[in-house]
Amino acid sequence: MNTKITLRMDETLIKKAKSEAGRRGKSVSQMVGEFFNSLGVPDREAVNCLPPVTASLLGTLEGHSIDESAHKKHLSEKYL
Repeated sequence: MNTKITLRMDETLIKKAKSEAGRRGKSVSQMVGEFFNSLGVPDREAVNCLPPVTASLLGTLEGHSIDESAHKKHLSEKYL
């Protein structure tokens, strides 16, 4: 069941949101809903549809700072 929610935002932000929603072929409500859905604990159904190895790795890098250069260094050390 869908329920209405009222958001108060600056007019400029509302125009940007509507423009981006149109570009994506969605409504602003859909985009806001997707954003809220992405917050917090991962959806159990989404985790359950991942391969077991991938699901077991969720959250393992939380709090770690990994960048592209570290990954490239690791690969060059491993394969060169």
